[in-house]
Amino acid sequence: MPEVSLGQVVRWLEDLYEIGGGEGANRVGFTDAESRAHERVAIWMSGCGLQTTRDTAGNLYGRRPCAEPQAPEIWIGSHLDTVPNGGRYDGALGVVGALAAVAGLEEDVPAAATVVAFRDEEGARFGRGFFGSRAVTGRLVQEDLEQRDANGERLADVLDELGFRLQVDCSWLVERPGAYLELHIEQGPVLADRDSPIGIVTAFVGLIELQIEFVGYAAHAGTTPMNARRDAGLAAAAFQLAAAATAEHMGDAVVTTGSVVLEPAASNVVPARARLTVDARAANNDRLLSLEQGLRAAARTAAEQFRCDMTIAKTLQVDALPTHPMVVEALRTVAPAAPVLPSGAGHDAQVLAAAGVPTGMLFVRSLNGGASHTPVEATHPDDIDLSIQVVRGAIMHLASELLATRAG
Repeated sequence: MPEVSLGQVVRWLEDLYEIGGGEGANRVGFTDAESRAHERVAIWMSGCGLQTTRDTAGNLYGRRPCAEPQAPEIWIGSHLDTVPNGGRYDGALGVVGALAAVAGLEEDVPAAATVVAFRDEEGARFGRGFFGSRAVTGRLVQEDLEQRDANGERLADVLDELGFRLQVDCSWLVERPGAYLELHIEQGPVLADRDSPIGIVTAFVGLIELQIEFVGYAAHAGTTPMNARRDAGLAAAAFQLAAAATAEHMGDAVVTTGSVVLEPAASNVVPARARLTVDARAANNDRLLSLEQGLRAAARTAAEQFRCDMTIAKTLQVDALPTHPMVVEALRTVAPAAPVLPSGAGHDAQVLAAAGVPTGMLFVRSLNGGASHTPVEATHPDDIDLSIQVVRGAIMHLASELLATRAG
């Protein structure tokens, strides 16, 4: 199997970055740009001697052949989609870095190492993240397929157009792996502050997504007194301020309202409707529950204050989880000096862990103050090179450990 140089990895990242055009990375999930990225990576996988397949959700797999019939399946990967105007490393590094790590494995490593590229981790188009990893682990519900984008297109119809005949049930789409390892930029400043090129993740933050709708009454902006209005826009604004205060009061929680849509969206009309998408995160599940209760109370109060009706739905929950000791130990064996830290961002790895797969993550240092989801996202090529070596070594340790466990 041909070994992949660091220069090739950097070129692959640049090739992916150019797909979609515009400022930054623009490979939003379930768009032509994401599909083109998957097609290009499939070519690279084949060029490295991997056997490529796709599941019915569109996830891409590149499997390293292994002569050992009892060899454990180890997945290494991430996602290829981005937020609009995103960075060149988020997700993409985890896929091409995994490909470089697997391509450099010795032939006698007793593992069927598989590079995975998940579909639509970010959820930027249809509003729900981790689609590919939730699909393969049997964690989708029919409601996920009924989601519509800003143009009214239904996700189920988009999947059909792409040729993916996904049936939602509680079973895995493919055979479950023995372990999963994800390489990712940190997306924060901790490793840079510690002057460390890499870090080993010990836990994943818990997160929920809420969709909130305030319904008031459209009225003339000039003739309707303030005390007679049912202003959904003001209800939305009051909720956002209260939500931020709730998270700040807890101390170890964060809340982001990244999408607010007002109707009829005219400067001289009192908004009749406001739709908000809320991302809320906390360090553990008890704190996440408290945060959710606080947000629901804040939404009710805002609705009452501005005489609006209100509905609220939880569209996604990913529990806070520790990474698996076996995968952590494999990483620490290769990189004993690497610091450990929790992940404040959600990742496909978290979904695999929730599905019972022994899972771990390796972070690479982020530069520019830890900026991510932005074109100024950056990391150093030397750090990338080190991370690939550590992932490769961890795969070898995991293969031996999993084989010994099966033999026992």
